[in-house]
Amino acid sequence: MASIISNRFRTLFRIRNAIIALVFAIVFGTIGFALIEDWPLSQSLYVTVQTLTTVGYGDVPPRTAAGRGFAVIIMLIGVGGVALAASTIVQSVVQSELVSTFGQRRQSKRMSKLRDHYIVCGSGRVGSHLVRDLQRSEQEFVIIENDGPRATEFSQRGLNVLVGDATLEETLKTAGVEHARGLAACLPNDADNVYVVLTARDLNPRLHIVARAAEEQAEAKLVRAGANHVVAPTIIGGHRMAISLTKPAVGEFFDSITGSQIGLGFEQVQIHDGSALIGEVLRETPMRAELDIVIISIRRSDGQTIFNPSGDIVISAGDILIAIGKVEALSRLNEMALGS
Repeated sequence: MASIISNRFRTLFRIRNAIIALVFAIVFGTIGFALIEDWPLSQSLYVTVQTLTTVGYGDVPPRTAAGRGFAVIIMLIGVGGVALAASTIVQSVVQSELVSTFGQRRQSKRMSKLRDHYIVCGSGRVGSHLVRDLQRSEQEFVIIENDGPRATEFSQRGLNVLVGDATLEETLKTAGVEHARGLAACLPNDADNVYVVLTARDLNPRLHIVARAAEEQAEAKLVRAGANHVVAPTIIGGHRMAISLTKPAVGEFFDSITGSQIGLGFEQVQIHDGSALIGEVLRETPMRAELDIVIISIRRSDGQTIFNPSGDIVISAGDILIAIGKVEALSRLNEMALGS
């Protein structure tokens, strides 16, 4: 992606130089004929353009020997310059289109191989933070961004970026929505997010979709469109400000976790078949004694959620543990949950 954009800048640079050379030849010829033949600038420009384009009407030929000699110079140098400028422009445009086409094909081919990845639609104020967290957790993801400079910035960081309209079905297919694990609709417009959710849900009924709502009334529409969760940054921001204002200790605790100031993090850990944790009593597992991990809740495969589970709870296959602890410890818990 970065090479494609860089090639386009080089193409524009060559075209600009070719146009500058052409303009210089026209100005040089116009001034030369005006000084040598004592013609008005309009007539000098007319003869210069005739000469450079090889039209040669012959209605206003140079009268003096010096003028005819200057015309010869314009013919030899100017005509060659015009031809070079024209060929440069054509070659640059064709080359740029070819590189762009092959680059997009390579990008599409690479994205078609992705499986169980995430798609971020829009990398603005909300999306950029989501991208940062996905990158920090080393998740595989694709960014769909319609803003060229912003897409270039992410591409230069080595991220998978697709320049396009996330509301279009073809764009979502190119990003691998049919094989993705989850999608985040982070566009600034609620109507666009609704359309993204509708299209993505139709293409992949099993997709986990999280959508941003700029307005509170858009939340219900996004849920009806197929979003599993809706996040309203303004509402969440208001709640966090209220907590920080009225319960500063609680607010500082949340900030320390979300900001990784004390190295803690939340994790969702699913117990897979074959895990050594299956059948174990919670208090007898190494979660608390060895890993210093706190299990906040357990969601059973039947949908039951157990908040603050006791130590007598028996872990079963398919359980989803919501845990808090050190990042390294949570990583080890994930390994234990996967089993052999």
